[in-house]
Amino acid sequence: MPSFHWERILVGITCCVVTVTLWALCIWQLVLRFKPGKKYTTESVVPPCFCLNGGICRDEACVCPEEWVGSLCEIVNFCEASTCRVNISEGVMKNLTFERIIVGKYGNSKEKCEPDTVNGNTSIAIRMCSREGRTPTLEAPKILNCNENLRSLVSQVEAADSSSVSAIANNTQILTSMPDQLTTQNISDAANIAVQILQKPNVSENSQVSVAVMATVSQLLDANETEFNHNNLVNVTTSLTKTMEEFSFTGNISQSNIAIQSAPLKFSSSTILFSAQRCKSVCVVGVMWIRQYIPQILMHPLPNFADKAPGYQSTKLEIQENVPGLTSDLSTEVQILFHIISNNHRRVGFVLYQNYKLFQSRIYQSRSSFSKQIVSGNIDGARTSGVEIAFSPKYNTSELQLRDHACVFWDYTVNDWSTAGCAKGRDRFLRCRCNHTTNFAVLMAFQIKYKYAKPLEYISYIGLGFSMAGLVITILFQILTRKTRKSSVTWMLVNLCFSMLIFNIIFISGIENQNAKNRSSDTTSYYQEYLPYDATSNTLLTSDMVDPPADSWCTAVAVLLHYFLLATFMWTALNSAQLYLLLLRAMKPLPGHFLVTMSVIGWGIPAVVIAITLGATYRGGRALNYRQEEFCWLAALDQNRNFSVQKPMLWSFLLPVALILLFNIIIFIKISVFVIWKKNENLTRNKKDSFMKKTIGTISVVVVLGITWTTGYFMLINHEETSLVFSYLFCILNATQ
Repeated sequence: MPSFHWERILVGITCCVVTVTLWALCIWQLVLRFKPGKKYTTESVVPPCFCLNGGICRDEACVCPEEWVGSLCEIVNFCEASTCRVNISEGVMKNLTFERIIVGKYGNSKEKCEPDTVNGNTSIAIRMCSREGRTPTLEAPKILNCNENLRSLVSQVEAADSSSVSAIANNTQILTSMPDQLTTQNISDAANIAVQILQKPNVSENSQVSVAVMATVSQLLDANETEFNHNNLVNVTTSLTKTMEEFSFTGNISQSNIAIQSAPLKFSSSTILFSAQRCKSVCVVGVMWIRQYIPQILMHPLPNFADKAPGYQSTKLEIQENVPGLTSDLSTEVQILFHIISNNHRRVGFVLYQNYKLFQSRIYQSRSSFSKQIVSGNIDGARTSGVEIAFSPKYNTSELQLRDHACVFWDYTVNDWSTAGCAKGRDRFLRCRCNHTTNFAVLMAFQIKYKYAKPLEYISYIGLGFSMAGLVITILFQILTRKTRKSSVTWMLVNLCFSMLIFNIIFISGIENQNAKNRSSDTTSYYQEYLPYDATSNTLLTSDMVDPPADSWCTAVAVLLHYFLLATFMWTALNSAQLYLLLLRAMKPLPGHFLVTMSVIGWGIPAVVIAITLGATYRGGRALNYRQEEFCWLAALDQNRNFSVQKPMLWSFLLPVALILLFNIIIFIKISVFVIWKKNENLTRNKKDSFMKKTIGTISVVVVLGITWTTGYFMLINHEETSLVFSYLFCILNATQ
């Protein structure tokens, strides 16, 4: 009579009972959550606005892609592809082809200069798309002299007369019409040319030259930001911005990234209010009535798809004289009130920059991809007693939260922002008040609104509880029966179970970030916290993005989870290695120092990986380089919420685990070939059967472990239905693994 293996039968019955119980709990949970009689509304949610042509509804208004404008994004904002025949040189006619061009921008011809010329393979012409009313119109092309480059133009511009300045300005504009290809030297040369042309007498009276120079500066503002991060550009950009301030008293020009306007001051003006409001339709290009000094102010970040939109077409500027104070209209993005003491009936001028590339701060760093506008202004022949600024930034409130702002001015003596003489306040607006009239800015710091993982379902706690109970029983059983079995496998299995047990305990007690609880209890908006004008708190910001409150506990949990999960997989690899060595030794006991060596490897290698990861990522105290904010685990996504190969999730966890799995598969194949196909007189039939069972068991642990904690990771996804499904799968797999 064959003997019954009662212990195996008991284990099988226990596993079946646990599995059935867990399935019953999961089904019960589903019934409670989606019980009959619960009414679900089928009413469609009416969007706050309707947008055409790829527009996005935000704050009950359409934000349009650059090809479309209007309240519904229904108005064409581009010129179609075109072909024209022009005279490129004396007696030489050529057909030029242009692709679609956005209104307010220049397009490059497909035709290039000959390869043997100075500007070989550079577009031979550019063409602008402008707007007359609602109809986009193409202007006549500008032709490049293929034998001139920026370096040669720099040497010519200083001594150039009025007849040759126009050609230099046009050639410079064409040579900078591919901003993404501009180098630091190109930017320096083009800026020098612009400065020297703008400093020539009566240049504002030559509209063709002025427009070409402003178009060049506008194109420089589209160049790669990394090209501006060079010390040798500081003097050039300083000279350019100062020259443009002087030019703003007489010029009136608008380009895609820059606008210059000037207007006379009235003798009777005692206060002047300047306001800027974003247009919901098409703004009239080139018509901006400005009659007072406008300080330099950093306007709000724009969405990514608005980075390329013409700034002067999206902002409406308005002037009111002799007003009692600032307006309370929240639709106004920025308003600036000047108190004028004396006025000699002179002029005011301002420059509107679409971004801050000409103002490279060493203190205030930008980590986001948002575009930021700057308005610079000057007053000629008048004095003011101070200036007040009210600011209502518009940004994606579902993704960002405003945390702080600072009122500053650009100090040319240090070429950076300064807070001297300014105080900040806050109510429904961000407010600034300064006791001097110079170039001002409002810098802002935002924090990402993280979608924190929801607390674990109670079904997950049940699954983890069963798993930990099973691991404790396994450890005790292996320790208490080690003398009867006299196997070195016991020590390996105990270490494996111990690392899994500690990982489970840490996971169940610390995976949730404490900031999630703090944020849920803090629903006060930055604007709801009233702050009177205060100069003490007006400190210079260092970045436009701030990290959430530091949570050392969450970082420690992430480190421990990382360590013990790596150790768990490491011990599966060591189990495989031990089985292979036993096979080579024909199941004879291994040397005494073997277990010590395996212990050092099993617990030491994960520690080395953790140390290297922390050293490479935890720089400057920024824990989010190492871990996620949503829950306490390794960082995996970049700031655009895309999986990043530079984050530690890939190279400090997924890659080591993949190598361990590959190692186990190779060992499994080698053992299978050795046991099944090769003859070995030292291996009896019973030894072969025992060996294959141990091998298959080890591989099974690795597979089940990987599947279990993959579902555990997906369980933390902040999507209710997805999270619920993975919670149940994780519970069942973790409890029965």
